[in-house]
Amino acid sequence: MSHLNYNHLYYFWMVKSKGSVAKAAEALYVTPQTITGQIRQLEHRLGDRLFERDGRRLKATELGELVYRYADKMFILSYEMMDILNYQKDGNILFEVGIADALSKALASRILLEVVPSDGSIHLCCYESTHQDLIERLKQHKLDMILSDCAGESLKHPDILSKQLGETGVSFFCGEPIEGDFPECLESKPLLIPGRQTSLGQQLLRWFDERGLEVQIMAEFDDVAMMKSFGFMHQGIFVVPTLNREEYIKRGMHLVGSTDEVKDVYHVMFAERMIQHPAVKRLLSTDFGDLFSGDDPRVPRVD
Repeated sequence: MSHLNYNHLYYFWMVKSKGSVAKAAEALYVTPQTITGQIRQLEHRLGDRLFERDGRRLKATELGELVYRYADKMFILSYEMMDILNYQKDGNILFEVGIADALSKALASRILLEVVPSDGSIHLCCYESTHQDLIERLKQHKLDMILSDCAGESLKHPDILSKQLGETGVSFFCGEPIEGDFPECLESKPLLIPGRQTSLGQQLLRWFDERGLEVQIMAEFDDVAMMKSFGFMHQGIFVVPTLNREEYIKRGMHLVGSTDEVKDVYHVMFAERMIQHPAVKRLLSTDFGDLFSGDDPRVPRVD
């Protein structure tokens, strides 16, 4: 084989990666007919079929799986090359960070402020979504880094690295004072908690069960900002990172109680190629001990 059309190969790689011709066409801004035509030419060049029908779905043939494994390595390496070249350029460097909805935005912003210089040399772009969506975007080279509460997910993807930045206990707040001993008093009001698909939500449910608490969960939230909005409207007891509790006391909320038996944990996740990014390198070398011990000067205090 003297020559291979890499444009044809790229279209095939996108279809296999996206799972369908329609999704690949949408990502590439071309028509499905264009993609199928390109793949037919590649199949003709290789002398056999790359896909076969499995009901209504496309399934890669044995040849297709072989070609995909090589194509995947080739195009991932090309992305890495462009990333490294871009990071070595002078001037403004783009830093695209995904932030899981389940994380405290106050804490996430303090973490990013530690690693993004104030001289404008790095242009920060933040994207908020679910942990699962952020993982997919990271794998597709649409993000440089993720701040998340789920470290175990990186174990499913050998090309994704992770590091725990820190952890904090949690505190419960309400719009009005709650009588009784903590944590039994949590049974007296409806609760607003992070969704059970989040690490914190799962920990809370286990903790309620281990403590024998018969709580009434009014609502679960993927987005902690929405949960806190409901809490500020006096719709129930809500939970926040303990190191942020002075902020909520200052805003007129009443502290119900705190526990270190449930942890709000912060992880950074990134592809191996991102070690070259100056902001990621700085983050990995930064000690966030003061932040997670409550000694960060940016955290508001109540006198």
